[in-house]
Amino acid sequence: MTELVRYESSDDGVATVTLNRPEKRNALNPELIAALDGAFTKAENDEGVRVILLNANGKDFCAGADLAHLEKTLDWSHDELVADAMQLGNLFIHMRELPKPIVAAVHGNVLAGGCGLATACDIVLASEGAHFGYPEVHIGFVPAMVMTMLIRNVGEKVAFELVATGRRFGPEEAKGMGLVNRVVDSKDLMDRSRELGVELATKPIEALSADKDLLHKLGDLSFVKGIEVGASMNATVRTSEEAREGFRRFLETRRRSKS
Repeated sequence: MTELVRYESSDDGVATVTLNRPEKRNALNPELIAALDGAFTKAENDEGVRVILLNANGKDFCAGADLAHLEKTLDWSHDELVADAMQLGNLFIHMRELPKPIVAAVHGNVLAGGCGLATACDIVLASEGAHFGYPEVHIGFVPAMVMTMLIRNVGEKVAFELVATGRRFGPEEAKGMGLVNRVVDSKDLMDRSRELGVELATKPIEALSADKDLLHKLGDLSFVKGIEVGASMNATVRTSEEAREGFRRFLETRRRSKS
């Protein structure tokens, strides 16, 4: 059987997780979702990994849900469908709570649940030829779990327009909305993505994890509570040895530059 998700770690602190179902356009079925979740868990538990790079084999990053699997669920009960949907939902939650940054390198079609998968990542680099969209409305579906992330990225009005029309859009528009960080030449996608991953891996891991954790917490808090939580996080990070050593190096460099 073909390995649905490939995992490779390197000495530079970056683990590469690759969707490997190209013959099905990397469509999401229970087996692929489970394999992907397992790969993230492996990276999370590997002390040598500081950053995760998510990409895909084949012409598309991910075309969304596997239609063959959806067909099997047509007669399932409500509770069975909730459990089925929550497998992907739990993957999104895991990605959000995972303390290590996830960088996505996307190309080709990035649609429906595949677009949600990219949105669940912390940084997204897209090739010039990528196509994004939430086309579920065309068959009477709703990108229900994806909307929780989409609204946080683009706001209510833009999110509603995207899911209500189901239209496709290019990487530059996606960047303008806040769904993509950088648009790069197709031939350079993996090189640029890996360079960014290696750069992030050189940063203090506790600070990176704190940045991600606090950023996601703030979206659910009031302004005042956000400031209070931020103050607590500030104090926690400043007591870490990484932060103290980094500050000492900064002061020493500053003193040398003045002498």
